[in-house]
Amino acid sequence: MINTGLVSITFRQLDPETIVPLVSQAELDAIEWGGDVHVPHGEVLRARSVRQLSLGAGIRMPSYGSYYRVGHGEPIAFVRIVDTAVALGATVIRVWAGKQGSEDADETYWQRVIEDSIQIADVAEQAGLVIAYEFHANTLTDSYTSTQKLLEQVNHASVKTYWQPPTGVSIAENLEGLEALLPWLVNVHVFSWQSTEEGTERMPLAAMEDAWHQYFDLIATAEGDHHALLEFVRDGTPEQFLEDAKTLRQWVEPYTPDLPTVI
Repeated sequence: MINTGLVSITFRQLDPETIVPLVSQAELDAIEWGGDVHVPHGEVLRARSVRQLSLGAGIRMPSYGSYYRVGHGEPIAFVRIVDTAVALGATVIRVWAGKQGSEDADETYWQRVIEDSIQIADVAEQAGLVIAYEFHANTLTDSYTSTQKLLEQVNHASVKTYWQPPTGVSIAENLEGLEALLPWLVNVHVFSWQSTEEGTERMPLAAMEDAWHQYFDLIATAEGDHHALLEFVRDGTPEQFLEDAKTLRQWVEPYTPDLPTVI
C-alpha cells in the first residue's frame, strides 16, 4: 500500500498551524515533520503540540525528518531525537549517513558510520522505532550500490532506507537501483526536477509522470506500507503544492485499496 504525504521542510517559511490546514486541503495522508524548524530536536513539548494539531486534522506522522549525521553524533544526542520522535508519534527517524560521499570515504570512515548506525538503531529499537537513511549526495548513501553495501554491513533489523530518484539518471538505472533497495525501503521522497546548465530546475510533478508511474509500480511490489512524500515544489508555492498533491493522489490511487465498509 502506498500512502501520500508532505515533507514539512518544503515550507520552511510556514508554521505548523499553517501547514496542517494546507495538507488537509490537499487531502494527503501524512506529514514528515522536519527536525530543524518545525519540530526541533529535543523539544518534546513542541512535538506533542504538533502531534495533536496533526491528528486533529486526521493527518498521520509516519516519520520524523532528523538531521542527525551518523558517525558524527550531531546535531544533538540521538536519545533526545528518539524522545522527540516518540512524542511526535512517528515510527521512523530519518538520518543522514555521514558527511562524505561513498567514493571519498575511506574504510575507517565507513566503519565509523557502521558502528554508530548500530548503536543508534539499538536505541531506536528499544523505543519501538526504526532509523532510515536519507538517500542523498555527499553521504555514504549517495548511490544504490553504496546504500546496499552500508545496509548489508550494518545488518540491523531496525535500519532501513529512503529512496528518491537521482537527478540526471535514466529511468532504467533508477529502477535498477530502486529494486535493489526494496527489501529495506520505508518511504520515498517525491519531486519533479531536471538538470540544466544552470543547475537543477523544479517542475510541476506531472512533468515526470512516466517515470513516477514506473517507480510506483515497482514500489507497490515491496512488502508493507510506504509513504510517498512530496518534497519541494516549483517556486515553493502553496498553489503548486496543491496541484502536485492532486497529481500524486491520482498516481497512487491504484495502490491504495478501498477500506471495507463498516455496517
